[in-house]
Amino acid sequence: MRHRHTRGEPEAAMAVRTQLPAPPAWMRWLPVLYVIVLLLLEPLTPVDWPVSFALIAVPLVTAFAHGPLVVAGATVFAVGFEGVLAGTPCCAGRSVGYLWDRHYVASYICTALVGALGTILAAHRTRRDRMLADVRFVAEIAQRVLLRPVPHRIGNLRLESLYLSAAAEARIGGDLYEAVPTPYGVRLLIGDVRGKGLLAVETAAALLGAFREAAHDEPDLPTLADHVETSMDRRAMQLGGTELGERFVTAVFAEIPSDGHVVRVVNCGHPPPLLIRPDEVRELDRGNSGPPLNLGMLVEDLYHVDIYDFRPGEELLLYTDGITETRDSSGTFYPLLERLRSWGPLPPEELLERLHSDLLAYSADGLQDDTAALTVCLVADEPAASAGPTARERRSGEPG
Repeated sequence: MRHRHTRGEPEAAMAVRTQLPAPPAWMRWLPVLYVIVLLLLEPLTPVDWPVSFALIAVPLVTAFAHGPLVVAGATVFAVGFEGVLAGTPCCAGRSVGYLWDRHYVASYICTALVGALGTILAAHRTRRDRMLADVRFVAEIAQRVLLRPVPHRIGNLRLESLYLSAAAEARIGGDLYEAVPTPYGVRLLIGDVRGKGLLAVETAAALLGAFREAAHDEPDLPTLADHVETSMDRRAMQLGGTELGERFVTAVFAEIPSDGHVVRVVNCGHPPPLLIRPDEVRELDRGNSGPPLNLGMLVEDLYHVDIYDFRPGEELLLYTDGITETRDSSGTFYPLLERLRSWGPLPPEELLERLHSDLLAYSADGLQDDTAALTVCLVADEPAASAGPTARERRSGEPG
């Protein structure tokens, strides 16, 4: 499932809660088609094969796609129609009707019983659908809190984000991204929490909260990464449990300052960002990747900053390994670099649209893992957007 965060109004979110999942159109018309087939078969069968008995199944067929009131109505219709067919002498070449024949009376009773069961089934299905709609509504709100919509434009930067869930009904997971305008430029984060489920969501929420707060105050990326690392360590200690050493996050911190055409990158065990230029696509990796967050205790020298040129018309793609670990029917991994080179430079939104459709077409059994991507394009040879007063100015109340 893809999320682009295009809906921002509360009414749109409420619609997710109130609108029940609609069954396919063919399923809604299935009871009508079923009765039509029986009508076509009835004149063709001998009197010993009363096809009208098959009307017993009409309430159950109706219960698949309709509510209890419609199923109850279908039950009344089925019993009445059985009586019509049984009492019509001309049907199937009969010379007399069998309206009150014991076999037909048994059929009426069975149809009524099946109709009662079908009504109960439809009521249960309706309650389940409403519960699913409520769960999806809560998940939608949780996603909007965890993964806030990134701005489509920050100064002379254009941004787009993509989130693909491996589960059809999932809304949130352990992949995350964020873009924050700060006094030091636009700071970006993309990460992938180890594991699945609620623990991964809690870890992602803690990491995003720490990043959003510290991004405005920490003067450089290594200090910012160290701040987030400390927050993750503290969070892991509070949670406790046997998996304390396994709650880690691979992440990339990036910074595009407002006073120069460069991008600074601190990699914490994550797939390196890709720099897309008109004449090349390359990984921003100089072999200085640090350990994943919450594993900093394993090494002494943690985080290194790599600086790269970033000029107007160029694009930066940050992504999680759900993209490169997607496999085709032969088990071959998705060739991201080859695809990007063959497509050439694309606007951010078009790039993610192409990537989305190509991933779904490439994957043999659907996506095996959640996937997140964040793309940033420098669109004008101007200073980046003003991100507000510096930290010192905010503390002193006077210009620095």
